Amino acid sequence: MTTSPLASPGATRALLETYGLATKHRLGQNFLIDNHVIEKIMELASLSGDERVLEVGPGIGTLTLALLQEAAHVTSIEADAELEPVLRTHALHHDSFSYIMDDALRVEPERIAEVSGGAPTVMVANLPYNVAATIILQFFQTMPELERAVVMVQKEVADRIAAHPGTKAYGAYTVKLSLLAQVTGRFEVPPRCFSPAPHVDSAVVRLERVAGEELAVSRAFVAQVVDAAFTQRRKTIRNSMSSSGFDKAALDAAFAACDIAPTARAETLDTTTFVRLACALADSREGEA
Repeated sequence: MTTSPLASPGATRALLETYGLATKHRLGQNFLIDNHVIEKIMELASLSGDERVLEVGPGIGTLTLALLQEAAHVTSIEADAELEPVLRTHALHHDSFSYIMDDALRVEPERIAEVSGGAPTVMVANLPYNVAATIILQFFQTMPELERAVVMVQKEVADRIAAHPGTKAYGAYTVKLSLLAQVTGRFEVPPRCFSPAPHVDSAVVRLERVAGEELAVSRAFVAQVVDAAFTQRRKTIRNSMSSSGFDKAALDAAFAACDIAPTARAETLDTTTFVRLACALADSREGEA
């Protein structure tokens, strides 16, 4: 099993003291101090040794040091400038490690590929919880070579990612992400595995990119339809989508073509149905043109 020399309370405390560092709540910093969790993350990641791994929010490098034992190259993106001396030390000892000091949501994929020696193929990260959901969706959207991701997130985010139609956690985010990736693994992580212990439960999920089948309509348009359907979640799908600018006559025709009741609510429709609805609406727009 792959472990990390920093995944313990003592090692983490010693390193922070050495560099004169303290955790920053505003950046969502909670350092992993349980080697068993590291082992389970690495097992779920299933690295073979030729992957270019992308990590967001490495902190002091606890997970990074485990990844470097199994990946061809690891690139970490860190927003906290005070952690650069720690990451620089890791880079001095590992030729296969690079890092970028920046906000992950602002870093261009081209810059990441340049630093990594090629586009990342796997993302493994203990993500900053306040931006985790956005990072996952954005990276799958903008990095086509990203084959899978194994990410630590807040339990509620993991629930949204894996939610099924008809459940409270199911929403626009669930559908949009499912157009790109599917959940193939998950385990829970209690607060005691971190320092300081967060006030929320965590979970690690594995996402694999879905087969790149061509849709009859763009994923961007499907996402537009999904967002409109969930804009007013408590309303019927017809009312919600019409209030978002979709023509009522076109909606009625599309609902009939897809066998969707206009009185249905968005949360009852699965991803396949949303794709069919988007295709029907796209066809009606082309007919009008």
